[in-house]
Amino acid sequence: MSLTNSVPEKDVHDLFSRVAPHYDQMNNLISLGTQNGWRKKFLRELKVAPGDFALDLCCGTGDITIALAKHVGPSGNVIGLDFNQDMLELADQKVRKQNLQKEIQLRQEDAMHLPYPDQSFDIVTIGFGLRNVPDANQVLKEIYRVLKPTGKVGILETSQPTNSLVKLGWQTYFKLFPSFAKILGAKVSDYQYLSHTTEKFVSAKHLKKMLEENGFENVQVKKLNLGAGAIHIGIKKKMR
Repeated sequence: MSLTNSVPEKDVHDLFSRVAPHYDQMNNLISLGTQNGWRKKFLRELKVAPGDFALDLCCGTGDITIALAKHVGPSGNVIGLDFNQDMLELADQKVRKQNLQKEIQLRQEDAMHLPYPDQSFDIVTIGFGLRNVPDANQVLKEIYRVLKPTGKVGILETSQPTNSLVKLGWQTYFKLFPSFAKILGAKVSDYQYLSHTTEKFVSAKHLKKMLEENGFENVQVKKLNLGAGAIHIGIKKKMR
């Protein structure tokens, strides 16, 4: 299982530019149609409060960003951050359609080098993005840095089922998954890459350990679809 992504960052950027028009449909396929339910559970578990200042990393087309904005309300604020402008343009269309321009700012930045001061945010989220960054540990360090004391990190990510039968089915599915790209007229090799990063990402147990090693406390893990996905929520230590 991998903590780092060896594919050059520019190649990953170009890949996401190509998949952007199909991204939402493919997320439905990759989660077996359950991604919307996963996101709703994620937000419930995170317990976002009105007035919170939230940062959504690797925001993609903005679904979690928009959900956060609805929870923090007009007294709060959300920044959606992604390194790919094509994804952000799709997110901007959604934000405008929901009339949330005042609550949401979209920024093209690098999740490994966040342009924000220490202790800036109440909540930082990352959904289906940690497996694609060059260095997951570096992203967790940056999240810890920009969170306020007792602030929360929330990670929604595909995971590794522990049940042997479920694991076998999951592995078989990911061998077939890239062929679905043909249905949408997309490039099969792009989805071979996405399938690979999903299948090879660390287990929920390992990700919990990574969060704890980076200083987070009370890390809670909620498995989804018999371990095919997982929610991780951790708290930044209170300053003494």
